Amino acid sequence: MSVRSTPTPKRIKRSDQNNNEQTAQVDLIIIHANELVTMDTTYGVPRVGKDMKNLAIIPDGALAISRGSIKFVGTTQELIAKFPPNEETIIIDATNKLVTPGFIDPHTHIIFDGYRENELEMKLAGMTYLEILESGGGILKTVKATRKAPLTQLIKNGKTILNRMMEYGTTTIETKSGYGLDTESEIKSLLAAKELNLEHPIDIISTFLGAHAVPPEYKGKTDEYVELIVSEMIPKIAKEELAEFCDVFCEKGIFSTEQTKKILLTAIKYGMKPQIHIDEIVDSNGAFLAAELNAVQVGHMLKSNDKGLKALKESKTIATLLPGTPFCLMLKDYAPARKMIEMGIPIALATDFNPNCWTESMQIIIALACYHMKMSPAEALSAATINAACAIGRQEEIGSLEVGKKADIIVFDVPNHNFLPYQFGVNLVSKVIKNGKVVVDFEKL
Repeated sequence: MSVRSTPTPKRIKRSDQNNNEQTAQVDLIIIHANELVTMDTTYGVPRVGKDMKNLAIIPDGALAISRGSIKFVGTTQELIAKFPPNEETIIIDATNKLVTPGFIDPHTHIIFDGYRENELEMKLAGMTYLEILESGGGILKTVKATRKAPLTQLIKNGKTILNRMMEYGTTTIETKSGYGLDTESEIKSLLAAKELNLEHPIDIISTFLGAHAVPPEYKGKTDEYVELIVSEMIPKIAKEELAEFCDVFCEKGIFSTEQTKKILLTAIKYGMKPQIHIDEIVDSNGAFLAAELNAVQVGHMLKSNDKGLKALKESKTIATLLPGTPFCLMLKDYAPARKMIEMGIPIALATDFNPNCWTESMQIIIALACYHMKMSPAEALSAATINAACAIGRQEEIGSLEVGKKADIIVFDVPNHNFLPYQFGVNLVSKVIKNGKVVVDFEKL
């Protein structure tokens, strides 16, 4: 496997599809894809309802890439006629292979130090998430280790995680702070994410999650901690431009809907976009709040009520579902994906990678979405690509294979998209292309 670790261009503007195609040099072509899943955005952005099953597949598909962006999408015959390869053109033969947009993981927590493997035994013994947190475990255990860790250690940890994510086909992530829970440590965490965005091929969008839990020194004084967030953390983080989004863990016993609203309204005032962890353990009416604030995305939603779901449908909010979390918590309930799809709510998928839900693989998440939330393979793939791009506001750049978008592409060593959940527990990736460069190549092993 070859892994590229040098910085790559971060934003490539979309160009006109009819703009003199043959004048620019073509650096790389992919030909003979058994299924080229384009996720063509003429079918809707984000995809909702029945359109989630429309992958805009081109049989015997082909792509041409120039200077990091997609130059041509069509059949192999059409590509060869327009761009006959020369000695310098890199050619990838995708015969009997599946080609898709790179996975986008719009909800992760990769910046932390320490492990919590001992908590598996606690969960097996019947302890709940909130009971583990109350005992000083969970997020609070990670906070202790993260506060002590130097910036260099957080960056090193993040690189290891990102390398694995890239091997499984992820090309863009959103990641959150939230394991510092004091001003200095939250800024340190966001600085680590900023440095990783410069150093690693994967694009990283940063979110401030100071309201992830109440730190030990503020136990019983949640309102005082909220005041610290709104009066000190948010202004400093906004001034240093360290986060595009602000998130809150809105849950019974953590942050109320009133406290969540106060934090997010302050964040909006300082130029951050809102998102919320909602209704994971109990129904806190978080979906209704998310719709009221027009949050860009919301995560979890295992317990969201119908009134909240109806309000969410009328908003522009993306419901980012995280089936890895109830799986790791050994819960019976998963987010009601089928109901949401039938209601026309836009759905994305994400790993929720964190010390409690340790998976770097969006392939596993697609499998869990199918087996536990009854999503079809096509719906799950839509949710992991174009809809996930919408969840982080990057649908104009990534999430589909269209002329002018970033050349973020996965070549899978399987013949069609149905294999993604069908052949689970292994890595089906053959190659990963990021910004037009091959960054993972298992065929070279």
